[in-house]
Amino acid sequence: VSDQKPLGCWSVKHGQIITCPVVCNFETHEYIAVHDDKVLRIWKSADINLDKVFKATLSADVYRIHSLPNGGPVVLFKGGGVRTLDVLLEAPQQEIENVISDEVIKWSEAFMEGQQPVLIFATEKDGDFFVYIQKLKMNSLQRYKLEQEELSKPLSFTAYMKNQIITLLCLYSNDSVYKVLILLQQNTEEEEQILSKSLLLKLTVSGSVLKGTSFVVLDKDHIAILGSLTAAGEEPKECLTIWNTKFQTLQTSKELPLGTSGQLWCYEEKFFLTHGKVLTVIMYKCEISSLAAAVGKLKESQTPDVSSFVNWDTLENEELVVSIQSQQSVAPKSESKMTLRSKKNAVAKVQPDTLSVGQLLLNIKDAPTTAFEDELRQLMSKAQMPDFQATIGCVVNALINRCKTNPKYYPRNLLLQIVQTQDLSYSLCPDLMAVALEKKDVHLLQTCLQRFPDIPEEIIYACLKIFLSISEAYLQKIDVNLESVICYIDIEFNNKEVKTEIVENGFSTEQEQDMWDTKLAKETRLTNNGELCPVGPQKAALLNAVLHAAYSETFLLPHLKNLPAQQAVLFLRYLYYLYVKCSEKINTTLPGISSPTINQIMDWMCLLLDAHFTVMVMLPEAKELLSNLHKFVRAQVRFYSELNKIEGSLQELQRLNHQKDFQTYSIEVLEMI
Repeated sequence: VSDQKPLGCWSVKHGQIITCPVVCNFETHEYIAVHDDKVLRIWKSADINLDKVFKATLSADVYRIHSLPNGGPVVLFKGGGVRTLDVLLEAPQQEIENVISDEVIKWSEAFMEGQQPVLIFATEKDGDFFVYIQKLKMNSLQRYKLEQEELSKPLSFTAYMKNQIITLLCLYSNDSVYKVLILLQQNTEEEEQILSKSLLLKLTVSGSVLKGTSFVVLDKDHIAILGSLTAAGEEPKECLTIWNTKFQTLQTSKELPLGTSGQLWCYEEKFFLTHGKVLTVIMYKCEISSLAAAVGKLKESQTPDVSSFVNWDTLENEELVVSIQSQQSVAPKSESKMTLRSKKNAVAKVQPDTLSVGQLLLNIKDAPTTAFEDELRQLMSKAQMPDFQATIGCVVNALINRCKTNPKYYPRNLLLQIVQTQDLSYSLCPDLMAVALEKKDVHLLQTCLQRFPDIPEEIIYACLKIFLSISEAYLQKIDVNLESVICYIDIEFNNKEVKTEIVENGFSTEQEQDMWDTKLAKETRLTNNGELCPVGPQKAALLNAVLHAAYSETFLLPHLKNLPAQQAVLFLRYLYYLYVKCSEKINTTLPGISSPTINQIMDWMCLLLDAHFTVMVMLPEAKELLSNLHKFVRAQVRFYSELNKIEGSLQELQRLNHQKDFQTYSIEVLEMI
C-alpha cells in the first residue's frame, strides 16, 4: 500500500461479475473468488489468466467466503448453508440445504473456538432480524430473533468472541449502538429465543449527531464508526470517529471531505477506508481506558467555537506520533494527530526517564536550541525503548515543527544524520521532505529518496523538478553523494578530460595511449556513439536517486506532464546517455553502488515520452535526440533479432559441449550452417 504498486491484477471475462469479496487462503497462499454467484475460482499469485485456473460450479448461490488463519476458508451460501472449502471441493455439486426461508442475509462473520470454526450471520425478513450461529464440526445451528426497536432498525453489525460468549454490536438507525450477548450452547432449543439488547452508546455530542454507516471494534472499551456528522444549520460532514464506550465519550475524529464508500475495515491496528479515489490506511494504538482521558475529551468537545471532532490534518504545532500516558486513550501513530495542553516551561525538572516520549517533547518545545537538540540526541540514544522507530519519527517531527515556527532555524546536519542512520519512512515524518524542498536541501532530499520506501509521487516529481532546475555551478558547491555515478560517468576537471570507466576484459585506454592518443583527446567523455553526458556528476547523482524511488505510473504521470519542456528534454537526454552506457556493457549493468538499472532507465524513458511526446515532437532541440534514440533502439532490435536466429544453434552447441569430456587442452572447430 505504501509503495502504491500493484502486485497482481486479475479480471474475469466480459459479462461475468465477481459477486463476493475475494479472500486469501492462509494455509495454501491461494486466492478464492466467486463470480456469477455459483462459479468458484482458485489461483495463486503466479497465475496470470483466470480462465486457466481452477474452476468449480456449485449447486447454490454463495453469499460470502470467510478465511480463518487456522481453520481454512468457510463458505456461507445465500440459503444459510455452510461448508468448509475442503468439503465443498470434494463434491462441488453436492446439495446445499436451505436453512433460512424467505430471509435475506445482511451480515456474517467467522471465528475460531479452539480448533473449530464458528460462523455467525444476521438475516432480515419483513422488518424482523434473526441471528444464526453455526458450529461446523459439531454441525449445530442456533437461531435467535433480535429484539425489535421501535421506529428503528439495524444498519450494520460487528461481533467478537471471548470465553465462549459472542458479543454482537448493532448500529441502529436511531444513532445508537446496542450490545447483545450470546452464549455458545451445546444443545439447540426448539422454540425461538429472543435476544435482548442493551444500549451501549448514543452517537451525540455537543448538539451534533453522527449518522453511522459502518463500524468496527478496537478493544473492549473502544469502537470506530464511519459516518456523517450532522448539526443544526450545517452541511453533513463525513468523519471517522473513535468512541469510548466505557465512559460514553468521543475520543477523536477525522473529517473526510472527499467522501467515502461507507465501508470501514480494521486489521492489525490499522484502519482501511476509501477517501475519494484513494485507499487510506491509518495506524492506531489503544491504551487502557481512563476517566481522566474521557473527561478531558468531554471538556474539550464542549468548548465554544471549537469543533467537537478533531481534524487530525490541521493540528501542526502540537502533533505527536506516539500515544502519551493516559491523556489519550486512542492514539493514531501516523496519519492521526492529537491535541495536548501546551507547556510554557522550557525543560521540565522531572527526570526524563519518568516521562513519556510525547510529554518530554512537549516540555522541551520552547527550550533553547542547544538544549533542545541535546535532549533529542539523548532520546535517540535509547535504542531499547519500545516503539523506537515511532520515537525517531517524533524527534524528526519536533525538529520540523521548530523549523516552521522559526524560519531561521534549520538543523541540516542533525536531520541528515537521523535519516542516514535510522530506519525511517516518509509516513513517519511526512513534513520532512516538504521542508527540505523549501530549503532546497538537495543532499537531504537525495538521502530520503534513497532510503524512504513510501514517498508519494507528488514529492518525487517535486524533487525531480528542483534537481533539474538548480544550476551546475550551484551544485558544485554542495556536498552530494556521488557513489552512484563515480564509476561510470565521465568527469571533466578544469578543461582536462578524465574518463572514469571501469576496465573490462583486461583492456585499458592507458595501455593503448600511443596508438589512440589523438582519438582519445576527442572522445574520452563520449559514449560509443558520441553522446556526451548532458549533466554534471552532482546533478547525475541526484537524478539517479529519483530513478531509484518506488512509484506508481498511474499516480506519477499526471505530475510528470507538468514538467517544463526544457527540463523534460534535459532529463530525457540524461536517460538516453544512461541507456547507451548500459548497452556498452555485456551484462547491461552500470558499475558502482546504487547505480540505475536498465529496467529503471527504460521505465522512466517510456514514462517521460508518454507525458511529453507531443511537446518533444514540436521542439526543434528535441528532434535530434528523438532521432538518435529511435536509431539506437532500432539497431538494438535488429541485433537481438539476429541473436534469436542463432539461438537454436547456440543451445545445440551448449548441449554438445556438456556431452563431451574435454581433456586438459583441446582445440575444436565447429561449423555453423
